[in-house]
Amino acid sequence: MEIFPAIDLSGGKVVRLTQGDYQQMEVYGDDPVAAAQEFARQGANYLHVVDLDGAKDGTLANFTAIAEIVRNCDLRVEVGGGIRTEERIKKYLDLGVWRVILGTVAVRDFAFVERMAVQYPGQIVVGVDARDGRVAVSGWLEETGLQTLDFCRRCRDAGVRTVIVTDIAKDGTLGGTNLQLYRELTQIDGLQVVASGGVSFAHELPALAELGVAGVIIGKAFYSGRLSLPECLQAARGGAQ
Repeated sequence: MEIFPAIDLSGGKVVRLTQGDYQQMEVYGDDPVAAAQEFARQGANYLHVVDLDGAKDGTLANFTAIAEIVRNCDLRVEVGGGIRTEERIKKYLDLGVWRVILGTVAVRDFAFVERMAVQYPGQIVVGVDARDGRVAVSGWLEETGLQTLDFCRRCRDAGVRTVIVTDIAKDGTLGGTNLQLYRELTQIDGLQVVASGGVSFAHELPALAELGVAGVIIGKAFYSGRLSLPECLQAARGGAQ
């Protein structure tokens, strides 16, 4: 199981939201490259980056910051937030981004996701943001009637290999993750599940690994000092044995 430190960007700064609420934003630094380099120094191989401004309004507000991260850090970087066209997918992949995350567009235009999964095999990830068992979109601002598990199965059937599933109610709360949700998701054959939202305790990592979760995204627990990256890497390895 892999550990993905998270860098969320707004206005070029490193921030974290609580439960996806843009009104509950905490700023943790104004140098995203330095944050990424510190994660690499501590042993990270992967990095999860989200353009929160892009997720909200579809712009490339933090493209320059993301480009600097990719150019200056030897990490596999996945990027999400406002990626809703093939032009933007290519723009990020040409930059050297490892894989791109499609969120809102996966709900709005599923046929587009199907095409992109075929065009860029293994490089298209769908970000599924869940609140009370249903998918939310537009930077978590709008709920849909789609059931999370059903939507993930549909993504798999379309050729998507990996989904990142975030429990919005847990995200940024430091209250622990939703193990039951991931227990259900990992029963979907042929789909890799990356867990996101609320991971706050080292003992959760072996539990997630035992469920078959492929990766875990951790943000606020690192920035608040609740968890350290080295201990999480060790716990993830232990759980996978």
